[in-house]
Amino acid sequence: MSDAVINGVAGAGGGIIAQLITYPLQTVNTRQQTERDPSKSNAGDGTIKQMCQVVKQEGWRRLYGGLTPSLVGTAASQGVYYYFYQLFRDKAEATSLARQMKGVGDGSIGMLQSLVVAAFAGSVNVLMTNPIWVIVTRMQTHKKASISSENLVLAIVPDEVLEDVVVEPPPYGTIDAVQELFSEAGLLGFWKGVLPTLIMVSNPSIQFMLYEAMLKKMKKKRGSTAKGAEGLAAFEIFLLGAIAKLGATVVTYPLNVVKARLQAKQALDIDRRHHYQGTWDAIRKMIRYEGLAAFYKGMRTKIVQSVLAAAVLFMVKEELVKAVKLVLNRDLRLVGKSKAKLSR
Repeated sequence: MSDAVINGVAGAGGGIIAQLITYPLQTVNTRQQTERDPSKSNAGDGTIKQMCQVVKQEGWRRLYGGLTPSLVGTAASQGVYYYFYQLFRDKAEATSLARQMKGVGDGSIGMLQSLVVAAFAGSVNVLMTNPIWVIVTRMQTHKKASISSENLVLAIVPDEVLEDVVVEPPPYGTIDAVQELFSEAGLLGFWKGVLPTLIMVSNPSIQFMLYEAMLKKMKKKRGSTAKGAEGLAAFEIFLLGAIAKLGATVVTYPLNVVKARLQAKQALDIDRRHHYQGTWDAIRKMIRYEGLAAFYKGMRTKIVQSVLAAAVLFMVKEELVKAVKLVLNRDLRLVGKSKAKLSR
């Protein structure tokens, strides 16, 4: 089994576990990002408080709206990303070694090469999995969109009464989201937000660049020549992954907000100031009607969610890689012993 396949499978497994742990945070964050009316913004509320509000008003299941396609998307996304990342990285390392034999370089790949490798892998991942994430965003924000028309009827009810009212969300599954999106925007609708998402390839690229740089420095300090993260403890990988993701998230967060707004349902009855025709139209209207602060809505929640998810993913992924290689090496040793016995 090749390193690319092992890393792809391990990445998918790590991504699923990280998603299960952090999904409620992701749901709250998506709702924060797609809140378009400044007068209704709840950015000042704490993340835990907003989660409690969702549970109280809509039921705890809404914190996991879109979980099924999200898990499928995570497995596909992480699997595709890590597979192509390892594939491109192996080729980059082979090229560097070939150059070393010609007397150029030291045989290792630098930060720029790591950045390019991650960018290529991320671009392939985005183009292949974007439709899944559009559906996930629709399902995470469905309740918010569906309540808007009901508020016109409930507006005459005193606020203190509304606080005790629990509105059950209408049935809305994956098939419903697919059909709604197709009828609204056709086949191209499944690639909504692909431009800012492609630009956001810089997020995992920056993340991996920082991760590889810190990993290389730590191994050099210890005098280790082991490949990858071999020899490091799970907690050390956890910390490296968390720090790398923190840096990448702070830099690219505004694009994440634009992407979420484009992928959420563009209701026809909303204020035209909050209805976007494309990436640049969304950026222009957000600046004009909401100010620069709109690009950082829910950032605190996102930092907690993405950093925790990335740290768990890196840790689990590396442990799975070690486990798979250990099993494969053991099997190879057993096969070798069997062949030796037969040859006697």
